[in-house]
Amino acid sequence: QVQLEESGGGLVRAGGSLRLSCLVFGNAFSIKAIGWHRQAPGKQRELVATLIAGGTTNYADSVRGRFTISRNNAKNTVYLQMNSLKPEDTAVYHCGADFFGSSDLAWGQGTQVTVSS
Repeated sequence: QVQLEESGGGLVRAGGSLRLSCLVFGNAFSIKAIGWHRQAPGKQRELVATLIAGGTTNYADSVRGRFTISRNNAKNTVYLQMNSLKPEDTAVYHCGADFFGSSDLAWGQGTQVTVSS
């Protein structure tokens, strides 16, 4: 069973940068796709960026060109580099994964990102 643990959130001024980390515990090779989602107060959770097993990446229009998803297989970690942050990026960011041959999903507990104007 895979477990995910996020870190790296915090408070930053608009225009600043943060790097989020998602540490994967368990069989990382079972992951078909892993991504970052975010949920702001009063809003639905939205997909921010995904990394598919073959290496393909996808981004929400709102973050494309500012955020980059990447992975370090040796460290079992997926990163979200966030640059040129805006106040509207403020949310709890969750790492989520789905798996080959399964309908199960795994989620981390989330990390808060707050961008001040």
